[in-house]
Amino acid sequence: MADRGEDAESEDELYEVVNITDYARRHQWWSRVFGNSTGPIAEKYSVASQIMMGGVSGWCAGYLFQRVGKLVATAVGGGFLLLQIANHSGYVQVDWRKVEKDVNKAKKHLKKNAKKAAPELNTFIEDSTEFVKRNIVISGGFVGGFLLGLAS
Repeated sequence: MADRGEDAESEDELYEVVNITDYARRHQWWSRVFGNSTGPIAEKYSVASQIMMGGVSGWCAGYLFQRVGKLVATAVGGGFLLLQIANHSGYVQVDWRKVEKDVNKAKKHLKKNAKKAAPELNTFIEDSTEFVKRNIVISGGFVGGFLLGLAS
């Protein structure tokens, strides 16, 4: 039994606890996918290829955004319409004073918390801006494709 205790202690010594949060902050997932900090991987391709890659992916994203957006807008609008019909028919009574009070309370809460933006959000915005700056050609193609996808 004494030997087993010594083995447990020696096993604990073999393992080192590593905190990977700093590593994860420095090495973002898009750096592994699109390229490391020395330069974007898309630079291996010609400008026309980069624009095509960005344009096709942007068009797909825009098309899906348009379709899903229409579905969501229809559902929300239909819900409001049904609520108004139920209110007019007397099935539902809405206390508009309480609704206005709750909305004003939520506005105050949002204004108070808007000044304290989360540092993760600021970091994400800075990283996204840096990504767009480093990959301006493919980003431009994506924006153009996204707008075409919304229009089609």
